[in-house]
Amino acid sequence: LTWRAKHIFSIWRKMQRKQVDFSQIYDVRAIRILVDSVRDCYAALGLVHGAFKSIPHEFDDYIASPKPNGYRSLHTAVIGPQGKVVEVQIRTHQMHDEAEYGVCAHYKYKGTDTDISGEAYEEKIAWLRQVLDWHDDVGDLRELSDALRQDVLEDRIYVFTRDGHVIDLPAGSTPLDFAYKVHTEIGHSCRGAKVNRKIVPLTYRLKVGDQVDILRQTEARPSRDWLNQNLGYLKTSRARAKVQAWFKQLDRDQNVSAGKQLIDAEIKRLALGSFDLRSVAESLNLQAAEDLYAAVGAGDVRVSQVVGAVSRLSGVTQRELDLEPRQASPQERTDGIQIRGVGQLLTQIATCCHPVPGDMIVGFITKNRGVSIHRDDCGNALSLEEEHPERMIEVSWGETQVETYPVEIEVSAYDRQGLLRDVTSILANERVNVTGMSTQTDATDHTARLQLSIEVDGLSQLSQVLDRVQQIHNVIAAKRIRSG
Repeated sequence: LTWRAKHIFSIWRKMQRKQVDFSQIYDVRAIRILVDSVRDCYAALGLVHGAFKSIPHEFDDYIASPKPNGYRSLHTAVIGPQGKVVEVQIRTHQMHDEAEYGVCAHYKYKGTDTDISGEAYEEKIAWLRQVLDWHDDVGDLRELSDALRQDVLEDRIYVFTRDGHVIDLPAGSTPLDFAYKVHTEIGHSCRGAKVNRKIVPLTYRLKVGDQVDILRQTEARPSRDWLNQNLGYLKTSRARAKVQAWFKQLDRDQNVSAGKQLIDAEIKRLALGSFDLRSVAESLNLQAAEDLYAAVGAGDVRVSQVVGAVSRLSGVTQRELDLEPRQASPQERTDGIQIRGVGQLLTQIATCCHPVPGDMIVGFITKNRGVSIHRDDCGNALSLEEEHPERMIEVSWGETQVETYPVEIEVSAYDRQGLLRDVTSILANERVNVTGMSTQTDATDHTARLQLSIEVDGLSQLSQVLDRVQQIHNVIAAKRIRSG
């Protein structure tokens, strides 16, 4: 426990900087409390606020949100004896050494001695070694940059292990990020987590002061779902890189098989028609479909990237726009579809199969309504081609001012109270317009089936929406309905 009085020149300089008078300078008298752990910092803060009346707007938590230079401490101002204001600074011994001698620079309370203590020097060297370890784990320079930005620039949180050790993580981290921060093998074998002695999902967002206990299985068995950013299992680039490295160590045959299963499942879920997988692979700088399977299985390429490549190859430009709630898109369009050899004609999206940008499509010349646009695997389109092959024409997606397209999705779940509310909340959060809905329940097996008509801006958004719905408690499956 130490104290100091602020120098007269420092008082004047602060009055000039903040444009306030002397009565509004609250750190003329200051007490510094040094403790052993972060937990003790907050305990000491509680004791100070319990003993003296605090000044609310003068509290700063630089432990939860360090200054840009890395400075960490708790600052508060209280009304002490004789009604005089006293600033109280609370920090650990390690934080104090960093503040006094390290690059976060209070430099012996605003002094000029810039010598760095041996302990702080070793900490900086250890941090640089950690950067080198990250490079080995991550490999890709862009991901290394993301990891460094998270470690240096983003807001931090401090949580505790079961034994009381403090773990420093970026804000928004999950129990899975915590597991990989403690040890790679703990992350690989993670099967669940307890936070403050309660079971939580692995997508739970940790908060300052949480006590985390990782539940492990005997064998290391990461899930490829952990790499899906839409599902929210991992926040940190370094943890994601460790999962990718684990899958890379599997033999190629396993990765090819796993990647094929993931891509096939996504094709089925989005009800995609036929497309050239080799062209998709080449657009992602891979030579063949098997290389694409292996890359997806190893975690080098995400399934969402494959969906995006399919959309690009279909000729549509996906625009990353936030959609505002609006009326359902009109079915008749005079632009947005390219008709080979003809130019612009009146087109309409077929209501039997509801194609969206990214689907492979064909056109059928109607008698009075221009060209009807169908998915190339639509049952009605196949029948029309048999009966009137001369009226079938080649079409493709082009630039369009129409931002949303109607699709039908089906959600299967174990029935429970609040299920429909949770599904519609997810759709609202994703800014997806719902134009129709029907529900069916089966009392024999206590299941429910929801069919929803929604509007999306393309396959990528549809994939993300289905991912989010799939995460809802009790949901069995979420998929696009194959119409036509």
